[in-house]
Amino acid sequence: MKKTITLKKNYEFRKVLSKGASFFGKNIIAFIQKDNQQKENFLGIAISAKICKAVTRNHIKRLIRESYYIYEEQITKGNKIVFLWNKKADPKKICFQDIKNDMEKIFKQANIL
Repeated sequence: MKKTITLKKNYEFRKVLSKGASFFGKNIIAFIQKDNQQKENFLGIAISAKICKAVTRNHIKRLIRESYYIYEEQITKGNKIVFLWNKKADPKKICFQDIKNDMEKIFKQANIL
């Protein structure tokens, strides 16, 4: 399995959030910035501490990361993708299938799948 390159610095997240296009699902929001010069995709996940406690946030991050791994090979290269949790969604009632369906819908809207 290939290692996914992640966004780590605050300025990397801010750049994608300000210049990227936003796409909405029921549970997640994605900001996608296309950069054709890059040969890889970059992934960032951010969940606010106001939404839930650390254990639940980490569980949601794992679910998002696992859903992304399913589509990683099918996505066109050269994208920076940041996933945010929708504040209106209940983090306690989340399951893997919901996030996977949201992600597929978002990738089809963005024409990168």
